Amino acid sequence: MSAASPFRRRIAAHWPLLAVGALFLLVAALTLDDYGVSPDAGAQREIGKAALDYLAGDGERALDQVSDVPSRYYGAAFEAPLVLLLERIVGLEDSRDILLGRHLFTHLFFLAGGVFCYLLVLRLFNNRWLALIATVLFLLHPRIYAHSFYNSKDIPFLVAFTIALSLVHRAFRRDTLAAFLLCGVGVGLLVNLRIMGIGLFAAVLALCALDLAFAGSADERKRILMMAGAFALAAALTFHASLPALWTDPPGRFAEMLDVLRSHPLHLQNLFRGELLSSTDGPPFDYVPVWVGITTPPATLLLALIGTAALAWRGLRRPHDVLRNGPLRFGLLLAALPIATAVAVVVLETNVHTGWRHLYFLYAPLLPLAAFGLHRLTAAPRGRWTRAGAYALAGAAVAVTGVSMVRIHPHQSDSFTVLVDRAAPERLVSRYETNYWDQALRTVLPDIVGAHPAETLFLRSPRYGEYQLGILPADERERIVATRDFVPGKRNFHELRDGQPCPPEGAHAVRLYANTLLCVVDTAAYFGNLRRAALATEPVVRSVYDIRRDGRLLTYVRDGCPRDDIEADGPRFFLHLTPVDVDAVRPDWRGADARRYGFDNRDHVLRAALERIEGNCVAAVVLPDYPIAAIRTGQLIDDGVLWQAEIAIGGEAPDYAAAGREALAAEPLARSVYDVHLAGRALTYLRDGCTEAEADARFFLHVEPVDPDDLPPHRDEYGFDNLDFTLARSGARIDGNCVAIAALPAYPIATVRTGQYDGAGARWTAEFALPDGE
Repeated sequence: MSAASPFRRRIAAHWPLLAVGALFLLVAALTLDDYGVSPDAGAQREIGKAALDYLAGDGERALDQVSDVPSRYYGAAFEAPLVLLLERIVGLEDSRDILLGRHLFTHLFFLAGGVFCYLLVLRLFNNRWLALIATVLFLLHPRIYAHSFYNSKDIPFLVAFTIALSLVHRAFRRDTLAAFLLCGVGVGLLVNLRIMGIGLFAAVLALCALDLAFAGSADERKRILMMAGAFALAAALTFHASLPALWTDPPGRFAEMLDVLRSHPLHLQNLFRGELLSSTDGPPFDYVPVWVGITTPPATLLLALIGTAALAWRGLRRPHDVLRNGPLRFGLLLAALPIATAVAVVVLETNVHTGWRHLYFLYAPLLPLAAFGLHRLTAAPRGRWTRAGAYALAGAAVAVTGVSMVRIHPHQSDSFTVLVDRAAPERLVSRYETNYWDQALRTVLPDIVGAHPAETLFLRSPRYGEYQLGILPADERERIVATRDFVPGKRNFHELRDGQPCPPEGAHAVRLYANTLLCVVDTAAYFGNLRRAALATEPVVRSVYDIRRDGRLLTYVRDGCPRDDIEADGPRFFLHLTPVDVDAVRPDWRGADARRYGFDNRDHVLRAALERIEGNCVAAVVLPDYPIAAIRTGQLIDDGVLWQAEIAIGGEAPDYAAAGREALAAEPLARSVYDVHLAGRALTYLRDGCTEAEADARFFLHVEPVDPDDLPPHRDEYGFDNLDFTLARSGARIDGNCVAIAALPAYPIATVRTGQYDGAGARWTAEFALPDGE
């Protein structure tokens, strides 16, 4: 009885933490099934399976089967135990059971992070209520809380970073060999989860170097060196032992990991302040502070800023204490970590996207900093009422955040604070990334199934909708088929994207604040209404398909549409968009680069964007939101272009048709199998008597700029810009003649070398300078 008393007293002393933990566990049990699935879940499971298979003797083959190189180096220390427990010990097989199990254990790990946050703040200030407030703030970040169920990549790294920070503080406070060894284990596992953790490894060694500089004797220096060596060795061994991908070639694989940190190859669009950024170009300088500022509860940010300012002021007044082991030095380390990371991702052009999820670990040092701020506000000699007021305000901030999270449940991953305009309709969705990983689709799928109880339903989701099906109950999951195209004659549901307006009736929509996060429409009804609206306007082009334009929506309508237009793989439309300012256009990840070609090249298969209604065909495409000067569009068939047309929108743009007629009336710049004419900022290739076999002719085009600095970076080594194109993609077979058009880059050109080639080599070549060095 007496032996158990200290333990019981310890439990009783921390009863508020236990009560908070019990409350969060209850909420998790009630809401576990409300959240969707990450498309990374499959890759993360693959990491765990590969590591276990490797340990079981399958050899490196298991690691080589991981889908991509970067994924080999993510989180085996978390994923392998998760797969081992859920799938190989418990034996879960159904996708829903596996995903819910992953949700549960990822969230439990997140709650464990709250416990370590509590322990860290408690050791810093010896104040249980201050530690409790910091812990609740840790758990009540809306976005991070939602991710704590389905994000088994970034949340474990955040928790591991919190644990590592706690172990770092403990090691320097206790100053024992055992403490530094344990700290090394924690940091080694941190680096295992993500190579970015190497920054904390370097920080610990830097702190040891400071202690070494202030050591007063040779024995003390020897002891510090022993502690630092023990830490480094424990971290290195733990990191190596927990990551099988390193075992065959540690130096080479580690170098590959560092390269992944600097330049992850994944290319995604990043909507930030209304601009689409390329993730591979690195973020702008204000990316991290803006995202953290508009999504983190203001009370947490304010307290962290107060804490940082108080630490900086104390550091200026007592600069020697900054360098010596103590609370001030540790606090300044906490403040330096977010700042240094934000600067590093900009300088290194790190690939970050979809908000700031890759940097959620920065929230770990913010909470102790907030505790420093609250401690400063409540410190003597301000009096009892001042302390009570500060605690009351902190409690009110916690309550406001909690109520807000309940009101927007389960869409906390799209939470924004009052620091941005949430009242203007559709403003947030037009300026920042929302509907993370199609999470909103999870909430509407049961409604869609319930509204059509006796049908098989086909869901066309342009991004990650198919992943959300795995967590549905089996009976619902079996009745929904994810598809990239519309399925003729079936009940199709289409997820609207890119700013297409959501119909006021008949749509399954998710709205948050004044923004539409998601809109899923019954395709037949939607395109029927679209066709009726389109037919009420005059076409801007009349051809096989009449083209109508309403704002950003371009509609193609064909009366008496043949069944082949629906059931065949084609035909296919092409769409060349000439921007008013080419610098406003992102490089299209599908292959076209507006900076090189002068236009944004898009194409879409008819059946992927069309519905056959009452014997007619209607197709639609949403135009991008940058200013467009002109549109060139048409329909491709097997042997070329069936028809094409130009639509002037505004601003100054090349009129290829007029320029082409003018160019063809003049002497060509070159004569060969094809005559080459200059048409505005494009070359026109003309051949009389073009045969059907010639319709897929392939051309090359080498453009040498006046200024070599105008070359795209990947062309620097060649000294010219290498463009090639096929006739079927870039021209037309009209009246038995072949015409192809190739847009020239916008920079001044010195020399053009062009020609035609086939499998045996070049059939003809020509070289010329543009008039007046255009």
